[in-house]
Amino acid sequence: MESWFDFDKRIFKHFSYLLMIQLLPIFAISSYLVNEINHHLYTKQMVYYFIAFVVFFISVFIPWRRILWWFAPLFYLMNLGLLIAVEFVGKSILGAQRWIEIPGIHITIQPSEFIKVNVIMMLAYLISRKPPPQEGYGIFDFIKLSIVIVIPFIVIAKEPDLGTALVLLITGYGILFIIGINWKIWVTLAILAGAGAPIVYQYGLKDYQKKRIHDAINKPSYQVRQALIAIGSGGLEGKKKEDATQTQLKFLPVSSTDFIFAYLGERFGFKGMITVIGLYILLIFNLLYISARHANDYLIRTFASGLAFLFFVYMGVNIFMIIGLAPVVGLPLPMFSHGGTSFIIFAVIFGILQNLIAFKDYSRYTSDAKITMQTKGTLA
Repeated sequence: MESWFDFDKRIFKHFSYLLMIQLLPIFAISSYLVNEINHHLYTKQMVYYFIAFVVFFISVFIPWRRILWWFAPLFYLMNLGLLIAVEFVGKSILGAQRWIEIPGIHITIQPSEFIKVNVIMMLAYLISRKPPPQEGYGIFDFIKLSIVIVIPFIVIAKEPDLGTALVLLITGYGILFIIGINWKIWVTLAILAGAGAPIVYQYGLKDYQKKRIHDAINKPSYQVRQALIAIGSGGLEGKKKEDATQTQLKFLPVSSTDFIFAYLGERFGFKGMITVIGLYILLIFNLLYISARHANDYLIRTFASGLAFLFFVYMGVNIFMIIGLAPVVGLPLPMFSHGGTSFIIFAVIFGILQNLIAFKDYSRYTSDAKITMQTKGTLA
């Protein structure tokens, strides 16, 4: 019997090294800024880097093609069960019930973070089993795939965590857009979304969510005003650490996490901000290129496009939020803001993608599964 863990040397031959190299300057700039803000947080950031590297390394060597074929639905249902359990046994922090505390060790987990991986897994599982026809998926297949996305979206939005829910929704439908859906369905959805937006705003949003939207359109909140002052004071070239008073004198809130882009602007100015945005854009384009290059491998295509949309949504919402063009939500700058959970989630997805790319011509896992299923069917 062959091992489920395959340390095949070909994984290094087909490894997408450019994808990993593109992350290094993002890590370097982020670490530099976090260290200036708070050395203790920098130390924790290094621990997060180490954990993320270990998680990535383990993910790279797990045979995901076989695991996705057999266990993707199970992983999805288990995580969905945890999301629903939050409603009944979840721990409330700062008015939001999003966490489950593990008994005995007092460690909390946030199922809404892990469901992003499971939704991508489940979509990859369904799409690889039934690839789209040339004209794209029809209405029935679209509804089946939409259920995978919409159910966790509704559960997360009720926590309430509308920011994470929208990330999941946009990423899921972004994947379907890349994979291929009949254009008539997209036109119909656009019309329905436009007609239904006022109703959703009036009856679907909580008062504080409406206030955030109102503030984004009319009057920026305190956090956004301080962020704009920080960015404006940085000018074109930025300021020395000692002169970056918005951050050093604590006027800029959560400067190491959600609003770290504002400190980037204060320290390195417009040039620094454009550089970081450019790094993200190149990374997203590379992921979309990988998706297009492996157009016939729907596992790679789903994970590459899903990762691209995750970066795009996180980056876009975070930056627009900071400059006052979007409501303030708790979305970090991906793999840049200080934090652990988000880093680990991205590390897992990168590891899965690298494994799928490394074994792109290695269909033994799925072929073994097909043979096993056919054999069982014959015996039955």
